Amino acid sequence: MRQKIIGIIGCGAIGSALAEYAEKNMAALITETVLYDIDARKAEALSGKLRRAGIAGSLEEAVDKADLVIEAASARIVPDLLRAVFDRGKDAMVMSVGGLLRSEDLLGAAREKGITLVLPSGAVPGIDALKAADIAGIESVTLTTRKGPESIKGAPYLSEKGIDVKAITGEDVVFEGNALEAMRGFPKNINVSALLSIAGIGAERTRVRIVVSPAYTRNIHEIEVRSKAGIMTMRTENVPSPDNPRTSYLAVLAAVAALKGYFDTVRIGT
Repeated sequence: MRQKIIGIIGCGAIGSALAEYAEKNMAALITETVLYDIDARKAEALSGKLRRAGIAGSLEEAVDKADLVIEAASARIVPDLLRAVFDRGKDAMVMSVGGLLRSEDLLGAAREKGITLVLPSGAVPGIDALKAADIAGIESVTLTTRKGPESIKGAPYLSEKGIDVKAITGEDVVFEGNALEAMRGFPKNINVSALLSIAGIGAERTRVRIVVSPAYTRNIHEIEVRSKAGIMTMRTENVPSPDNPRTSYLAVLAAVAALKGYFDTVRIGT
């Protein structure tokens, strides 16, 4: 594959990890990294750690310069960003997959235009098995996420229902519903449900439970898939990212692995 310029939108934990890995380990494939963050200070701080990085003055400039545009910012910018990327014939990688749930037509648009759109597996295992099971037919997908109270503080659903997470002393189920409702109520906390939905049976049929307890020190995701291929159960206890405790370390590593995979002609797994 020819050398490319990557554009990273969002210079938080994941964007920074991608930029630093690309510089240290992918110089033969990536000639330059273009950085953009709505907080210019974050882009400047990250650029200061790199030798082959530039700062874009706007989102449009970053998209124009890059061959591969990587979103690591916010679900709310995803639809408009992807439309701009696709209009320019560029490839894209999206970390905030929840931004696609009401804009799944963009998946079709990428296919029609022959554009590569990468959705990393993030903080959950088993996406390969889920995709394979879907060929035979999936009956149900259930995600149970267990989190500490601090990790969901400020979620819109809590305000709507008058739930005070500080008052939770034991194990408490604070939400049960489908993935679309989960993303609406917890837009910064349950991105994994969006990926499961897109890879499997859709957001309206994917069930989500969020369980909160002060005893939880890690984010725990339990997935059950019932299909004609059998019953699959997967569980992960995620260590927080060293750079941002609100981000799972596995999500950071999955992003790096996805970037490596984009350039690799050998594909392992489904």
